[in-house]
Amino acid sequence: MAKNTGEGFRRGAVDNRSQTHAPNGNAIKRDTTTGRFIDQKTTPGDFKGVRHEK
Repeated sequence: MAKNTGEGFRRGAVDNRSQTHAPNGNAIKRDTTTGRFIDQKTTPGDFKGVRHEK
């Protein structure tokens, strides 16, 4: 289980989540159990603590 440190980062990865990129370049968070998209990031960069899909 992931734990927040309070110092701007977390130890471990977030469970049941992965991220990929949309055609517009934004990072999209996906629920790995259902496959549904959860959230889309509008600022540059990736979600912190969420693993990448291949």
